[in-house]
Amino acid sequence: MPTSPSMRALVLEGHGAPFTLSETAQPVVAKGQALVRIKASGVNPLDTKIRAGNAAHARVELPAILGMDLAGVVEAVAPDVTVFKPGDEVFGMAGGVGGLQGSLATFTAVDASLLALKPRNLSMREAAALPLVFITAWEGLVDRAHVRAGQKVLVHAGAGGVGHVAVQIAHAMGAQVFATVSKDKVKIAECYGATAIDYRTESVESYVAKHTDSEGFDIVYDTLGGGTLDNSFLAAKTYTGHVVSCLGWGTHKLAPLSFRAATYSGVFSLLPLLTGKGRIHHGDILREAARLAEAGKLTPLLSRERFTFENALQAYVAVEMGTTVGKIVVEIDD
Repeated sequence: MPTSPSMRALVLEGHGAPFTLSETAQPVVAKGQALVRIKASGVNPLDTKIRAGNAAHARVELPAILGMDLAGVVEAVAPDVTVFKPGDEVFGMAGGVGGLQGSLATFTAVDASLLALKPRNLSMREAAALPLVFITAWEGLVDRAHVRAGQKVLVHAGAGGVGHVAVQIAHAMGAQVFATVSKDKVKIAECYGATAIDYRTESVESYVAKHTDSEGFDIVYDTLGGGTLDNSFLAAKTYTGHVVSCLGWGTHKLAPLSFRAATYSGVFSLLPLLTGKGRIHHGDILREAARLAEAGKLTPLLSRERFTFENALQAYVAVEMGTTVGKIVVEIDD
């Protein structure tokens, strides 16, 4: 009897454990799916939390293959999939949570609606760095806050994963962008078009007065949660200000926001993966990412460190330690 095609995968069998390199059956496409030969797997802080067992909301049961972001080449498609064909280069946030296979493997079968054609001017490594952070930034700035030209936008941690992309989206939309960063990351924020604010030396009151004449920012994007979200409430413009957070999971006093009659929105970009609802919108968002990248308005910030399938654990440890600047990507060579 003919044997089924196999693939290599890094399997997490226990929280905090090393990955186990395994030979397993290559997935077969089902209705609405594309089989992708993975070339690069992006590593996000959430991936490291899942590995450590600190992300119950991601609904990952072990053993599992981690990795939410991918870039690769379409190998095959289900008969009902017409938007992609074998040979297409694609990228997407397509698994690694909710029981869906992740991208630390040589192949995956994914819902085709979650994918988009890879930007022609980006490498596989660059494209794999974008999906989660771009989707998260876009959902906050565009879907929730409706960013537009002429607004003043404040992005907290503007040199971070979501932050550096949020800066570029807001700038591309014609907004005047400001970004809180540490002193050593000022040049990063500035190269993406933001006015840098050293949060360690400037108080909220001082930079709101300095940059908005004490009126407040039209949009404040919090990417850190905790005290930064509390500060965001203080920085919002009265009546029309809109605070967006992708880490607003704590307990906060809403009085500063309420006294400004301002608005708050939360972003939880995993919902389409976990519920199956809204997946086509993720594909739409990534097509916007490709459009901006090909127009020269979106460039991912990558770490100088390079990682492969063989030392993927080191990539996860590097993200967990938080000692690198730029997104870390595992390159997968089959």
